Amino acid sequence: MDIQDIIQLVIDTRPRPSQVNITQAAEMLNLSQPTVRKLIRSGQIKFNDAGLIPIAEIDKFCFAKTSN
Repeated sequence: MDIQDIIQLVIDTRPRPSQVNITQAAEMLNLSQPTVRKLIRSGQIKFNDAGLIPIAEIDKFCFAKTSN
């Protein structure tokens, strides 16, 4: 089982919110809040209209991070 399989297993089995704030995103990604803000400013992670980060953006970033 590789890292992407493990991430997918967690995504499939663990209840998660549909959107998160910067603090929650930082915890989920194991990054600092300033780093998450930089990722948002650079367009690597996007906010929704409510000013929150959709969980799909977190997943997309995780997959991109493990693919490199």
